[in-house]
Amino acid sequence: MAHQIRRGKRRGKTAARAAILAALLPTAAFAQSLSSDGQTLPAYDAPDPFLQLPRGPALAPTENPDADARYADGTEAAHITDVASRRSSVRITDSGAPSEGSPATLLADQVTLDADNRLTASGGVVIWHQGARLVASRVIYDNETGGAVIEGPIHLTEPGRAGSADDTILIADSAQLEPNLQDGILQGARLVLARELQLASRQMQRRDNGNITRLDNVVASSCQVCAEDPIPLWEIRARAITHDATKRQLHFDHPQLRAFGMPVVSLPWLTAPDPTVDRMTGFLQPQFRTTSSLGFGIKLPYFVTLGDHADITITPYVSASRTRTLELRYRQAFSNGAMEWNGAVTRDDIEQGETRSYLFGAGRFELPRGYMLGFQLQTATDRAYLLDYDISDADRLWSGITLDRVRREHMVMARVGKYESLREEEPNDTSPSLVADALWKRRWTPDRIGGIASLEWSLHAHRRSSDEDILGRDMARGSMQLDWRRSEILAGGLLGTIQSQVNADIYRINQDSEYDDWVTRADPALAVELRWPLARHSGGVTHIVEPVAQLIWSPEREYDDEVPNEDSYLVEFDEGNLFSLNRFSGWDARESGLRANLGISWTRIDPAGWSIGLTAGRILRSDQDPALFGDGPVGGKSSDWLLAAHYSGSNGLAIANRALFDDNLSLSRNELRLGWYQPWLQISAGYLWLDSDLREDRLEDVSELTTIAGWQITNGWWASAETRYDFTANRAQKAELGLQYRNECVTVEMSVERRFTSSEELNAETSFDLGIRLGGFGQQKAGPGTVARRACLR
Repeated sequence: MAHQIRRGKRRGKTAARAAILAALLPTAAFAQSLSSDGQTLPAYDAPDPFLQLPRGPALAPTENPDADARYADGTEAAHITDVASRRSSVRITDSGAPSEGSPATLLADQVTLDADNRLTASGGVVIWHQGARLVASRVIYDNETGGAVIEGPIHLTEPGRAGSADDTILIADSAQLEPNLQDGILQGARLVLARELQLASRQMQRRDNGNITRLDNVVASSCQVCAEDPIPLWEIRARAITHDATKRQLHFDHPQLRAFGMPVVSLPWLTAPDPTVDRMTGFLQPQFRTTSSLGFGIKLPYFVTLGDHADITITPYVSASRTRTLELRYRQAFSNGAMEWNGAVTRDDIEQGETRSYLFGAGRFELPRGYMLGFQLQTATDRAYLLDYDISDADRLWSGITLDRVRREHMVMARVGKYESLREEEPNDTSPSLVADALWKRRWTPDRIGGIASLEWSLHAHRRSSDEDILGRDMARGSMQLDWRRSEILAGGLLGTIQSQVNADIYRINQDSEYDDWVTRADPALAVELRWPLARHSGGVTHIVEPVAQLIWSPEREYDDEVPNEDSYLVEFDEGNLFSLNRFSGWDARESGLRANLGISWTRIDPAGWSIGLTAGRILRSDQDPALFGDGPVGGKSSDWLLAAHYSGSNGLAIANRALFDDNLSLSRNELRLGWYQPWLQISAGYLWLDSDLREDRLEDVSELTTIAGWQITNGWWASAETRYDFTANRAQKAELGLQYRNECVTVEMSVERRFTSSEELNAETSFDLGIRLGGFGQQKAGPGTVARRACLR
């Protein structure tokens, strides 16, 4: 919002007070709506997924819904600004509004015409003219001048805009209006904008067909005012307030902000957005932040629009520890995409004499023929800086470009970039820094043999900055995969499937004396599968039982023949890949030998809307697979037992558990997830147990609980909590508690967070955040829970 401060001797103090008051009247800018996935092109006015309750039960995520999205490699995807998708066509339709010279329609109990050519209507008078509807008790219309004297109570609205952001209601005791029923002078008037902000004054003057409205000796507030207690929670009193409906601005003359009837701050002049504004230059909501390392501080963002396609936000941050931080955010939308840049520069007492900074940028653009081009830049002076200033908890950064196109039968993906590790135990010189990947895949239905065939080509290369042998190994790979699968229904309801697959690779290995410079390999695989789905329906309840047996053969491979395993250390085993030919996450390692995947599932579907399911399975091998590093959950001649269960209720509750255990019922892995979404309660919790495994660089057992919860305490009060507890270390890693109060005219948000982790670079830290936002100025986003509303006694 633009603020105009009169010059004078008190200009410095006035400017400071103006900034405080202006910050309490935030511009609910388009700048505040960001996409967290960084992968697809969003659209304007996209609904907030956090605020929408699911149509059916679904497992809630075990991370904060506002957390940054991450790629499969663990790096964080930077924000990309929301943009509008291009429309294929533009339609121009009749607005339905009457033309400028259209006559008015009058309804009244009694209508008379006197000798002076004056028409008098009385008793339930209703007038429609050019989309406006006026309700009054008596109207005297002069045919000579075209003016009208109206006796109230007067109620002037535009029914066509009811419920929209442009909905305006005007109420007055009496009025003298011009023929358009919009301009004129009204006495004892009250103006309500977008059913949020109400302005009451002794006299109101309207001109320019109702686009300019001036109210004298006025009181403005978005709080509900009761007759028995007329003092609102907050109000702004001014000599005059002018509303420009075209620019959607409110201009205050000598405004004074009052809270509970007590003066708080006075200004000579102020300009603020009306409730319909989503983007406007001006101060945004201030943030008060206190941390154990930085002390008390304040952030005061200033938002600048650069047309309808770009904007910049400048946020100075000053704290008691002499931190001087300047944060910047620049966003721009193009006809075929958007980009966003976030950065900050800091001088503080934590790293005395050092300049600390970070820069995150991302963009995504639509190219011809359906290709999408993206870029991402992430750099920071140190990880502690990202945590100290609550920027991100990322410990790996990725910068590079992406290119992809996905069609029903065809997919192309390419990615090249540089990794930067912020982990103490992960030196950048011996970790792959430059990485490039490309993949082309196509599937089709062969004419003669039927089924579904697919062909995939992929390229990969990575380079380490170290020149040491083995530690500085560089590698490049080219791979091809040809796959064919066909299913048929056999006698007795059996579903039979045959699948064949051929994988071929060529490797170029540098700076590793343990391997040849060039390695080629080929791995064929053949699989047959039988499923016997059995269903029973009785009393509205459906039971489905499906035993599955899959037999796979591929040539056994000796461990000495393997290439360096760079991308397949972690092996997942769950109901999703129980019947997969290969459970490794990458290309460097593959399962081999003769093996059988066995499993059975049971599902019960109740007519009341809930369902429950169980899946059990195991892998049997003729010999140990050397690629699986000996024994383990999926190693040996027989894997651990897999048992997975899920429950889905119509009340928004969903529970899923997945466990791996051996013949002695000793658990090696267990994961429990719970989600419960209700209007008054939102819970997302997850518990994870993993045995220590040197083959996966896990030296200790993992036993961790993650919980995010939000609940409605009472009307207007919403509490949230988040914790991450490490049972192995017997301490919490993170704990956060938030509290929000929201009524029709003010929103107060408070949160306290404690980070318990510490190292040589990181210190445990506690932070407290406070934000206050007044309603009625700029578009406001809805929040979780209900809104407290003042009850007026009658």
